[in-house]
Amino acid sequence: MTHHSRRQFLGIVGASAVASTGFAQSANAQETPIVEMGNNYFDPIGLRVDPGTTVQFELAAGAHSATAYADRIPEGASAFDSGTISDGSFEYTFETPGTYDYYCIPHKSIGMVGRIVVGSPGGPAEEDSIPDGEVPSSEAIVDQGTVAYGSSSDGSGNTGGGMMGRGGSGMMSGRNGGGVGGLPAVGGVLGMLGVLGGGLYWLGNQKSPQSTTDDSARKTLQNRYARGEIDEEEYRRRRERLDATDEDISN
Repeated sequence: MTHHSRRQFLGIVGASAVASTGFAQSANAQETPIVEMGNNYFDPIGLRVDPGTTVQFELAAGAHSATAYADRIPEGASAFDSGTISDGSFEYTFETPGTYDYYCIPHKSIGMVGRIVVGSPGGPAEEDSIPDGEVPSSEAIVDQGTVAYGSSSDGSGNTGGGMMGRGGSGMMSGRNGGGVGGLPAVGGVLGMLGVLGGGLYWLGNQKSPQSTTDDSARKTLQNRYARGEIDEEEYRRRRERLDATDEDISN
């Protein structure tokens, strides 16, 4: 292949890669994001989409709604409301850029809320805190694209004990219920101490190779004396030699 042909070939490959990337991005943009409605949570709790994107609110458990705060959506946007549903899903197309805060009608009082940023943050939702529960900051949502339920308001994944865990079964002290009061960490430390203590106990009860050898020699000496292979004087002499060896090792 000539130098000129090689340059043409590389140019075609590069153009194909760019075209493929653009196609993939367009395909991704056309996908319908899904927000799961579970036991007292929306997941993701924070979502960023482009204007014109249809979002599907899909029921995972229980009976819930996806209902926009009428006073916490961009000016000119309509307040969506699925009503309380016990099966199926609800879809809404977000056309107007800005920040949308929404809640579940039956579970608003226990903090089942969510936030969607369309394009870039803006509107009344940015002026003060959401009145029920907690939502991630719009900056975190824009930066990450999606913020999973259980993350803190800054999207860091650490709730600091202020957000209810999935299923509404209790307060979380960390992302995905990472332990209450640090019990997993304490258990790990105690486990390590137990292993260390067991190792030290084992070492303390082990005999040195020399000590094991001496015990075997004594037993052999005792058997030979019992069988009459050596007399009493020889037995005592060898036994004293073994005892002297033990004293040297202990000192």
